[in-house]
Amino acid sequence: MAASLEKSGFLTHIRTNRSRLSPCYRPMVVTMVRNQSYCVSNEVEIKEYLKKALPIRPPFSVFEPMHHLTFTAPRTKAPVLCIAACELTGGDRSRALAAAAAAALHLMHAATFTHENLPVTDRPRPKPEVPHKFGPNVELLTGDGIMPFGLELLARSMDQAQNDPDQILRVIVEITRAIGSQGMIDGRYRELEMDLSQENTGRVMDYVCEKKKVELHACGAACGAILGGGDEVEIEKLRKYGDYVGMIHGMLNGIGKNKEGLIEEKTERLRILALKELEIFKGKNVLISSLCSA
Repeated sequence: MAASLEKSGFLTHIRTNRSRLSPCYRPMVVTMVRNQSYCVSNEVEIKEYLKKALPIRPPFSVFEPMHHLTFTAPRTKAPVLCIAACELTGGDRSRALAAAAAAALHLMHAATFTHENLPVTDRPRPKPEVPHKFGPNVELLTGDGIMPFGLELLARSMDQAQNDPDQILRVIVEITRAIGSQGMIDGRYRELEMDLSQENTGRVMDYVCEKKKVELHACGAACGAILGGGDEVEIEKLRKYGDYVGMIHGMLNGIGKNKEGLIEEKTERLRILALKELEIFKGKNVLISSLCSA
């Protein structure tokens, strides 16, 4: 199964190993609510972190649309994977620097979603209906502002770091690579080409799904493992786990949902493969394993 998925373009290649880095943290904003699901409680923490980091303040013409578009973007599991992987590899959620990385991942996702859904009329095909509070010029500029703000959050977290700042630099490189010309932007270009040429083949759609959905989730898991102090084996295992979570998410909610076939059967196979990547953690993976469920 894994081999066939690799050939189909769904699986990303294992990245180049780098040296192990020690963990460093900054205070989290909210304490985990015990009676909520693990995923929901993490999403609440990330949202509260962003509310404090991105209040509506002067100049309102800049920060009101930034705030609005950040919080109206659809959810993705990549930020939650970041915090979960940090915990799994030894990070302490009460002091997790992973909050800044998780927030940055959501901001990058929000910016790309904003750009992809600008209220313009020259789309090759209709986009899903997205409510717009601002015009296309404002939303274009706001997306441009959201991206560097995510990097600013990470850079600021270096002031709080007690250990090697190379750890945060590595996370910045991971995120910018997943979002940039080799990642989500590449997927967006290929999707536009697919729309214009009507080349709706499974191979092309798989590639678009990989670039737009899978690599962001893999990045989130890898960043969390880096911040948690994981070794290279743990980082790459969690990156691969994030690959599978992204595939499942993409098939159910993104490009893959339009493909014919037994989606439930495929996602169940992916879930089994995902759980195999967590076996090295020997029973400590109960919470993170829930993220590969539909």
